[in-house]
Amino acid sequence: MVPFVTAGDPDAETTLRILRVLEQSGADCIELGVPFSDPMADGPTIQRASERALKKGTSLPRVLEIARRLRRTSEIPLILFGYYNPFFRYGLAGFTRDAKAAGVDGILCVDLPPEESGELTRWTDAQGLDTIFLLSPTSGADRIRLAARSGRGFIYYVSVTGVTGARKRFENHLREQVARVRRYTSLPVGVGFGISTPAQAAWIASFADAAVVGSALIEIMERTERNQEKVKEAGRFVARLKRAMKGVKKN
Repeated sequence: MVPFVTAGDPDAETTLRILRVLEQSGADCIELGVPFSDPMADGPTIQRASERALKKGTSLPRVLEIARRLRRTSEIPLILFGYYNPFFRYGLAGFTRDAKAAGVDGILCVDLPPEESGELTRWTDAQGLDTIFLLSPTSGADRIRLAARSGRGFIYYVSVTGVTGARKRFENHLREQVARVRRYTSLPVGVGFGISTPAQAAWIASFADAAVVGSALIEIMERTERNQEKVKEAGRFVARLKRAMKGVKKN
């Protein structure tokens, strides 16, 4: 169970409380989104979350501070999910050094394909950070091989072509697509983009190693007015997803 939240939405303190309750509710790993002004891979829900976070002054150094504070009391694997521009402007050597010092375990750079990732992986590898790559239904064999060879931690398989966002159904051949990726790598394969219900999470768990849930979680928090209730609702939702995934047999 890998939930995604945007750092700084609705604010840094509430984000920290949400991260803690997600772990308590059964999250096995957390993706912490770095807000960006042009999140081209994200649908309206995460775009709005980024806009709210940026309006609160959430910057990459502040995201790292959230990670640092979480790490004081938690050992849950933590992935920074973001776009290349903020990482590049920070300076890749300094960014990876500070991310490691903050307790981050891996980096998922949405708009950096493995073919162009050499400069980033040079520094992530030096710091012992996992670099996680995206694959999708349009990824050919060469791209899959390269992501498998260059990536660390796990492979993030995008369930659909297009942007993030909760969906009512998935293509039946998603299972076969994940099996195809497995032929090229021994890394775990997580599936994301669109998972929004316990039944969907359980189905994904029957053939993948992780279900990544972002937009549906953010939508629930977005509909809740008080920050205290946002934290509670986030925990309840992830707990429902985790319960549905437990005991599912791989096939």
